[in-house]
This record gives sequence, structure tokens and C-alpha cells, in this order.
Amino acid sequence: MARTNGKTQFEEQQLDAEHELPPSEGADEQSATGQERPAPERVSEVEKLRAERDTLLDRLARMQAEFENARKRAAKEQQDYRDYALADAIKALIPVLDSFDRALQTSPEKSEFHAGVELIHKQLQDALARIGVRPISAKGQPFDPRLHEAIEMVDTEDAKDHEVLAELQRGYKLKDRLLRPAMVKVARNPKH
Repeated sequence: MARTNGKTQFEEQQLDAEHELPPSEGADEQSATGQERPAPERVSEVEKLRAERDTLLDRLARMQAEFENARKRAAKEQQDYRDYALADAIKALIPVLDSFDRALQTSPEKSEFHAGVELIHKQLQDALARIGVRPISAKGQPFDPRLHEAIEMVDTEDAKDHEVLAELQRGYKLKDRLLRPAMVKVARNPKH
């Protein structure tokens, strides 16, 4: 045979067995010995291969879905961990906010020192607000046991029944998570 580019003509004509399309279902197959197989045996083998293929594809789809669920679960757990770690740090800062509130309420005079303390208090509140910490509004709101902790019930006809009359200690939320409920006085009005 003649040589061209280092290959014989026969080598150029050989087919790539890996990329060759399988014969159609109606085509006659021959075994390695060159003899034809009986039709029922060939059909049952095709059925077995199809069933095995379907089983493997089903297992693959299930494993892919399981992997995706595990990945999402791990990402959620990481986010929850970060949120819980942040919540613990913020819970440690809440008493500092309470101290600022009490200090500003006891000193009504407007000195430079008082203005400086107000500024620092505002900066701390702004920093916490950027993280997602919000105070819980209480005074004048209807009592909500998920957000408020009732310390005292006051009989009065000046307010609606179960309305928050006073906030004794401010409550805080981090995003949608309750950090501390607000301690409140609640009205009890028998007429409403």
C-alpha cells in the first residue's frame, strides 16, 4: 500500500469504533464469530440493556438532585451560622444601647457632653441598623406576645384593651429574628 503522511490508505479508511453509531433496531447483527443470533435472545438482551440504562439514568438523576439539595442545605447552614454568630455579638451590645438610653433620659440639660453622648448613641444605632438590627415599636401598638413581654397590666379607660401604654425596655430584631422582646405595660380596658 502507498504511504501518505505516514499513514497507509487502509488506516485512513478505518472507522472510529467509539464514535460509530449503533446499528438500527431492524438491522441484522452478527456475533464475533460471524453467525447470526436468534431473534428472541437479541430482543431480550436489548430489553435488559434498556432497563439497565433506565435504572442508571434514574439513579443519576436522583444523585444529582440529592447533591443539589445537599449543596443548598450546606449554604443555608452557613448563612444561619453567620446570622447566629452575628446575633450573639449584637445581644452583647444591646445592654450598651440600654445604658445610653438611660443616660440620655436622666440628663435633660443640653451641654456639649450631652450632645457628644447623643452623637455616639446615634452612631451606634446607625451601625447596627446597617447590619439589620431594628428596634421594635411598642408604645401605642396592640400587644403582640411574639414581640412584647407584658410586665404589668394597668386598668384604664383612656386606652384600648391590650394596647401598649409604656415601653419599659426596648426590644430588638435582627432582620426577621427576635433578639429581645420589648418589656411593656399593657392596658386592660373592661369597656372594649
